Amino acid sequence: MLVPLPVREVMQSPARTIDPDKSVVEAARRLRDEGIGSLVVERDGDCVGIITESDVVAVTAEEGDTRALTVGDVMATALVTIGPDADIEAAVERLRTHGVKKLPVVEDGELVGIVTTTDISRYVPHLAHPKPSREVKPERRRFTRPDTLYENDDWEFESYGTADGIDVGDHVRFSKTLSEVDVERFAEVSGDTNRLHLDDAFAEAGRFGRRIVHGTLVSGIISAALARLPGMTIYLSQELSYRGPVDIGERVTAHCEVVEQLQANRFRLATAVDDADGDCVVEGDAVVISDPIPETG
Repeated sequence: MLVPLPVREVMQSPARTIDPDKSVVEAARRLRDEGIGSLVVERDGDCVGIITESDVVAVTAEEGDTRALTVGDVMATALVTIGPDADIEAAVERLRTHGVKKLPVVEDGELVGIVTTTDISRYVPHLAHPKPSREVKPERRRFTRPDTLYENDDWEFESYGTADGIDVGDHVRFSKTLSEVDVERFAEVSGDTNRLHLDDAFAEAGRFGRRIVHGTLVSGIISAALARLPGMTIYLSQELSYRGPVDIGERVTAHCEVVEQLQANRFRLATAVDDADGDCVVEGDAVVISDPIPETG
């Protein structure tokens, strides 16, 4: 499993720059020829602004003839930057707060790179979507399961909805302890015998200093939660980011909430898994089909 990534590991470096006295036409040509979406504007080594494809399109639509305009005439001067050691979720928060899509990365007053929403989405695609709610909505009633083959005393779940089948706002929680036996069985069944999960001495010398649960085993708890939604739920896709490790023997809880109806029987859900302290360790979204439960003799 991964730990939060610093911006320096996902940023583009070096950042492409341009002088504010250069023409807008030259900036447009560079954006096109270099296949990039922005140029950081520097004067005497200082960042003074940024010009993007959107800026060029907007000024062209407004002015028509841009040959007399310089980069300094159209650049955005309210420059929002971030440091290379900030984690990418801090970068996401800054992008959202300021309504921008690109952050120049500055270290000790020097431009060292640029990070964009596209760069970040490769690592944390779920951040574009809502997070599942942890609160029970009072208008929803609790469901019991007529279709799971069996339950276990260690498992706990709550499934809430308004009617048979799935509707936007329905949600489910499922908790279980991920034991030593679970980890050993998962390694055998999946073939993932990475020593990080199975060998104490090996794991102690690694990034986490101890053995941890397989990331895919942790995220599998989401599937268990989805199985307890009203109706018969069938996975179509699952998008995930791993945000932290889970210790062997730790109790985890999956949360899933229906956030969008895509078609008559297809839905998108915000999904997450929390560790025993309530910290999110896996996050993403899923698309599922919800069919009626078949009637059996």
